[in-house]
Parts: sequence; structure tokens; C-alpha cells
Amino acid sequence: MRTPEPRRPNAGQLYHADSGGTPFEPLVWMVRIKFFAALLCGPALWVGLAAQEPLAQFSSSVQLVEVYATVTDAKGEIVTGLTQSDFDIFENADPQAIATFAAGEFPLTVALGVDRSWSMAGEPLRLAKQASQSFLRQLRPDDRSLVVAISSEADVIAALSADRAAQSRAIDALDPWSTTALHDGIIAALNRLEPESGRQALVVFSDGTDRYSRRTAAEVIDRARRSNALIYPIAFGKTRPPLLAELAVITGGRSFLLRDARELEKTLATIARELRYQYLLGYTPSDPIVRGEREWRSIRVSLKNRPGVRLRARDGYTTE
Repeated sequence: MRTPEPRRPNAGQLYHADSGGTPFEPLVWMVRIKFFAALLCGPALWVGLAAQEPLAQFSSSVQLVEVYATVTDAKGEIVTGLTQSDFDIFENADPQAIATFAAGEFPLTVALGVDRSWSMAGEPLRLAKQASQSFLRQLRPDDRSLVVAISSEADVIAALSADRAAQSRAIDALDPWSTTALHDGIIAALNRLEPESGRQALVVFSDGTDRYSRRTAAEVIDRARRSNALIYPIAFGKTRPPLLAELAVITGGRSFLLRDARELEKTLATIARELRYQYLLGYTPSDPIVRGEREWRSIRVSLKNRPGVRLRARDGYTTE
């Protein structure tokens, strides 16, 4: 039997995040199913509208699956100006009719997960704190963020808000503590993001070494598949842990391995740029979702006649 480690409070620790699961809202399954009021106004109003107004929660019998897609060119620069007709979307290899489409800058809710365990002591933690604070500065005024400190527990040290100064101070107060429950911390952050509307992202700063979690890597993957968040892990060290890379792939995010501190600002700018402009595609599954039946459904989004570009989107979802 493992003996729990004592927990040392930090001056910035304001809240404690339970790493256990939380119940889903009655009509919110693995993917967030929405009713888009803009549909009543015609497709022409879709482009840019989702970036300005919160999306109303789905409340009728229609099912709509939403997928965020990031498109970059051969140099890694964001490709803008695409239209609905440029995209194809498939579920379980079956083509789906795109019912809704939006492109532009969407309001963002982001969780920053900062590994402050003993394995990050010294330069890795200093870089993680610097990276977190730099990322906060790149958010737009209407974006909201929260900060989760990861050690043997997951503590929300800065609540969800647009108060960057308070969040930066909470990060600055972090010092090394305890062992690494990285799996638990990622699940806790995803649980906290779950009830929020709109676009979500989780940016994780860690060496990727898990030593204390109650949850397995398989459980982390399963939780990520049931989340709407794009995951962007930044690993500090010589190798990129396979779990962090997989989390990025399955959610449509991107993973980075930071070997040189000089790469830090470039890496953060890349993530911020990708999160700033995306495409939102919505479709009603041709094979209706049966509530209460758990199954995996793959998603593939592709572009027509666009050689040399790269598209990233989540690879599927699990119904509940």
C-alpha cells in the first residue's frame, strides 16, 4: 500500500482540483453537442460569428458534433481564407454533410498545467514558469485561463478568469514539491475545463515523467477522447514522452520537445498562433448517437485540392 505524501501548501494555492471524474451534463456526451442559433440566420453569417458570441447549449433532439481544425502550410504558418467547400469530413469512414462552418478567432478557455515536482527542480521548473507566464501574455483580453500546479496532487493555484496578473503571480510563487502525478493532473485539468462552453485547450509544461498517479496512461487517453480540449504538451528534457505526443495527436493539438531555452518564445508563439485562428466544422452524424451506448467513432477531416498543407483535428470521440 502506498503511503500518501504530506502536502506542503504554497502561497499561491487557492483551490484544490479533484482528480476524479465528474458527471457529464444531461445532454453533453463525449463531444459537446450544440444548437447553433446562427443556423436560423443562414450560413453566410457563420464566418466570424462564433468568435463573437457564446454558442448556445444544444437543447433539442438534433445532434451536432463539432470539430476544430488547424491548417498550416509547409513552413508551419496558419492557412486562412478557406471555406466550407474546401473541407470533407468522415465519421467511421462514412462521409458527413457539413451542417455548420465558422472560421476565425474563437474565444478560448485554456488551462495551464505546470509540473512543479522534484524532478523539475532547477532549470526545468524555471523554464516552465517562464513559459507559462509568457503564454499568458499572448492571450487575448476575452480569453480566460486557469493554472494547475502538478505534483503528487493537482492544485488550481489560479482560478479561471482573465486576470493575467494574478495568475502570473501564482506561477511565480511555485517552487519544487513532491513527486509527479502527471496523469492525475492532466485528468483534473480536463475535468475542470469540461463544463466550460466554447473552444478549450490544455497546455502542459512537464518533463513527462509520472511517478505517483492513481490513474494509468490508458485512462488519460480515454479521458482526453471524451474531452473537447486540444492538448499542447511542452516536454523539457532529452526525449518526448510517448503519452504526451499521443495526447496531442488524438485531440488535434501539437506536442513540442524543448531542448534549448532559446526555442521557448518561438514554441509559445507557434501555439498561440495556432490557437488564434481555427476552423469549426459541425455535422449531424448520419448514424445517430444512441444515448447510453458507449462506442468509439473515428473522425477524419481532409482538404480538397490543397497540396502541401497540413490539417490537424481530433481523431474521433467516444459516445456515452
